[in-house]
Amino acid sequence: MIACMVLWHSASFLILCGWAVFILIMNTILKIAAAVFHIFPKPPRHVAAPLDPDDLPIVTLLVPLFRERDVAGALVQRLSKLDYPSERLDVCLVPEADDGTTQDALAKTQLPFWMRAIRVPLGTLQTKPRALNYALNFAKGSIIGVYDAEDAPAADQLHVVVNRFAHAAPEVACLQGRLDFYNSHSNWLARCFTVEYAIWFRIILPGLERLKLAIPLGGTTLFFRCKTLEELGGWDAHNVTEDADLGIRLARHGYRTEIIDTVTQEEANARAWPWVKQRSRWLKGYAITYGVHMRNPLKLWKDLGAWRFFGVQLLFAGTISQFLLAPLLWSFWLMLIGVPHPLDGVLTQPVAMTFAVIFLLSEIVGITVSAIAVISAGKRDLVKWTPTLHLYFPLAALAAYKGIFELATKPFYWDKTSHGIFAATGAIDPEPEKVSATPQPLLRPIAAE
Repeated sequence: MIACMVLWHSASFLILCGWAVFILIMNTILKIAAAVFHIFPKPPRHVAAPLDPDDLPIVTLLVPLFRERDVAGALVQRLSKLDYPSERLDVCLVPEADDGTTQDALAKTQLPFWMRAIRVPLGTLQTKPRALNYALNFAKGSIIGVYDAEDAPAADQLHVVVNRFAHAAPEVACLQGRLDFYNSHSNWLARCFTVEYAIWFRIILPGLERLKLAIPLGGTTLFFRCKTLEELGGWDAHNVTEDADLGIRLARHGYRTEIIDTVTQEEANARAWPWVKQRSRWLKGYAITYGVHMRNPLKLWKDLGAWRFFGVQLLFAGTISQFLLAPLLWSFWLMLIGVPHPLDGVLTQPVAMTFAVIFLLSEIVGITVSAIAVISAGKRDLVKWTPTLHLYFPLAALAAYKGIFELATKPFYWDKTSHGIFAATGAIDPEPEKVSATPQPLLRPIAAE
């Protein structure tokens, strides 16, 4: 490819620009369709009567932990606010065997009787999905939930989950909750991160569900039927976006994911370089997921059907291309301000202006959808920050290049995201009640491996 760029730079630049514009058009259409679905939702589902307390299933919550000294105590207290009956709740905190930092933090924290720690033994890999697979062996519940270390779920979340599973069709194997941030106003990056997540969880994912496309799962506030999860063999321990991969595998086996109306608050990754590292891991994982499922395109087509196969191309190949080729799209800003474009002399003036207008319209659509999303999330004050996403997404382009480099050099490397940074400094929103992480004596031992 590099040789083509050198020998036939104009033609190569034109082809890449054409692909970038095509992906831009497809993503813009998806945003518009998802926004229309959001504005004109389906009639609400019939709200079934709550399950009798004696009929409530045991729910196992898996919480992988790695170097979480700063959030372990607060995590225990946040999960303690779940109003699900404690005798039917099974929380597994999952530290690595060599992670003394987290184990020391847990040893200073009082664990209720329904919460236990399970050490993951040493192995050739040390990833979140490997930890989840190991802990799944100890699960007691018929429903398996996954949370991250910094999560603060809504108190009634598990009731929403078990009621939906109880009345959903058997092919509904996964429920995905919405994510928001409790430090969304700590700085500019946190505001943009909050806007981006509002678009994804309140507009795009529900839109994918309405369009009957395969849903790439988020990494937390996920709930599965245990039998289905075991049938699929759990998570891919080598994939650094095991959630997205599992979402596609569910679809390939004929299962469905539903988006449920319950919110978990998280800590936004609001420091520039840690943000780039986290995003590079996600994009690297998207590339791995796409490569794995496209090893046999005909089989993928047969499993998903033509419509969902196209959706996988857009969501994975399209997302990766969008960020890698973003600088080519930004070059069309030159034309809008009267600066000659690099393709002058290659593109006719009408074609070049058409590209520029498409780019401009897509930006307008993006800002509009962003505003709808944050208003839906109850954060109307963030609307004024939506135009600044133009300065935010270049970080994702940098992350894409880092991710592709790591794909070639260390594909299974898990770039750890630190948590508890803003909670420790008090830079969190006032909406969720701030919890104390005061260490207390250990009441329950760590399970042996």
